[in-house]
Amino acid sequence: MSDIKYGDILEPGDEETRAENERTVREGFWGKLRKTASHIPFARDAVAAYYCATDSETPLGARAVLYAALAYFVMPADLIPDIFLFVGFTDDLAVLTAALTMIRRNMRIEHYDRADAALTTLGDQ
Repeated sequence: MSDIKYGDILEPGDEETRAENERTVREGFWGKLRKTASHIPFARDAVAAYYCATDSETPLGARAVLYAALAYFVMPADLIPDIFLFVGFTDDLAVLTAALTMIRRNMRIEHYDRADAALTTLGDQ
């Protein structure tokens, strides 16, 4: 396993890194979620984190942490390849859990309500 620590992944980085994370998430989040939602137990938290990150009322620092965590989820190459169902997503879950712990006061019930609606729509497709 790599020497990368989950806290390192969540470092907001410079402006260019933050912008790249946001672009990665905005372009790839829903596609990745459609492919994986039925295989991951943390889909609701991932979608709520997406809505929190895209909420203009969420402070910039919290958005940067969430975009970093969600970019890690979206990117195909990570510490444990996602092709190994369940086990392959444990690192994604750890990163997302760490991010949500860091910014928990910024998560609102509205983010989870929107996540529930989005997941219901995905399930209907």
